Amino acid sequence: MRIALYQCPPLPLEPAANLERLGLRAAEAARRGAALLVTPEMYLSGYNIGLEAVDGLAQPADGAWAEAVAAIAREQGIAIVYGYPERAAQGGLFNSVQLVDATGQRVGNYRKTHLFGELDHGMFSAGGDEYPLLELDGWKLGLLICYDVEFPENVRRLALAGADAVLVPTANMEPFDFVCDVLVRARAFENQCYLAYANYCGAEGEIRYCGLSSVSAPDGSLTAVCGREETLAFADLRRDLLEKSRAAVTYLQDRRAELYRPLV
Repeated sequence: MRIALYQCPPLPLEPAANLERLGLRAAEAARRGAALLVTPEMYLSGYNIGLEAVDGLAQPADGAWAEAVAAIAREQGIAIVYGYPERAAQGGLFNSVQLVDATGQRVGNYRKTHLFGELDHGMFSAGGDEYPLLELDGWKLGLLICYDVEFPENVRRLALAGADAVLVPTANMEPFDFVCDVLVRARAFENQCYLAYANYCGAEGEIRYCGLSSVSAPDGSLTAVCGREETLAFADLRRDLLEKSRAAVTYLQDRRAELYRPLV
């Protein structure tokens, strides 16, 4: 399955403009053979926007934004993962991502579970114990958001559930290039799955984003890697590479879970 990552500068507080450029990038990605397009964290609204803006913009998972993204997915024939501020039925605000398939059907929604610093804690509630494993074109996909991937337990949990790939919309900022350069690649290798990391570039207020989006393969190779500029990057998820790597690297089978219980 070919996937595309859209690394872009944020357009804070401009959901209509973000939907417009999503349509353009979805058309380009589909034209170049991608079955899935992954965007950064909080793509539709911008990330560093403050509680008042989040509260004013947030929508339910089946709201007008979901309908607009579904229409783009149907028109271009491509699945889309997009980040947005979610308003729950009970009134909570969450940093969420949603997968819509190429027919416009909502496949799954995920709420960020590990909140980063005052920025996240000042805008969102933490997601609960819901780590959906989704299926798209025969591939089992997990979802995480930015800081979530920096906790090894999150990716391991998805890998043990059978994830072939973990998709991570992110808003990683300077000076945390190490996460982009090293950590996400290690997560893919240690869990024997693909890991797609879609980041912002440019600036948003006082934040400068790292860029450096990538797709890491289970054998430790990089099948796509970006620089610091806006770009649409492509990677092919290969079943043969996945199976060969899993046969050679047996971390998941060799675990001794009984030794790790004191950790939790």
